Amino acid sequence: MPLTALADEAVLLAGGGRAILLQLANPAIGHAVAHHSNFAADPLRRLRNTLTYVYALVYGTPSQVAAVRRMVQVAHAPVRSATYDASDARLQLWVAATLYDSAVTLYERLVAPLAPDDADLIYREYAVIGTALGMPAALWPADRAAFRAYWDSQLATLSVDDRVLAVSRDLLHPRTGPLWMRASMPLVRLVTAGQLPPQLREAYGLPFRAARYERAMRWTARIYPRLPRGIRRWPRVHFLRQLSAAA
Repeated sequence: MPLTALADEAVLLAGGGRAILLQLANPAIGHAVAHHSNFAADPLRRLRNTLTYVYALVYGTPSQVAAVRRMVQVAHAPVRSATYDASDARLQLWVAATLYDSAVTLYERLVAPLAPDDADLIYREYAVIGTALGMPAALWPADRAAFRAYWDSQLATLSVDDRVLAVSRDLLHPRTGPLWMRASMPLVRLVTAGQLPPQLREAYGLPFRAARYERAMRWTARIYPRLPRGIRRWPRVHFLRQLSAAA
């Protein structure tokens, strides 16, 4: 099973909040985002740009891949500080790692378990999310066991201060944006909180009802795999179409 089969699933968008909060909890990333980004004005922008980037790398034409690489380079050019450089390969690795771990964890919970050979192939292919930004391929941990060791070591270094907490509140409690998005935020907050490690959930001050979260995940796992294929792949089609229109 290649990465193209996994990344096509719309349900993986439910891991977007988790991935972003894990990224922000790296102090270098969190402080740079707090200084240079404005979630309050456009709460969907980071998720939208990330999805466009991932879909283009996995499914896009050479021109679409070139377009998203330029888009990222332009966005990252002014994002530098004494502690942060968007071209830092170690930070690119962490961003790619959060996207990989969130996607695979959700796929196995809500779609189907991955056979070991499939999991290994998807893991190897996921390195492109970082290498397309300039991360050396050798920096991607050698295998899934090495990734798990890296992941656990990074979780131990994460922290949330007042600046990062303010950004997370703009993200999870948007005051602007379409009505459907704001109406969905209680569910988004519940699902995001349930996927985070307990220490980060507490650091972000996210209330959590375990029984409600487990119920939502069980129902999603029952219903989602039975949805028509067109619905399950709609986000990929939508974002690549938008990318082509903007080119």
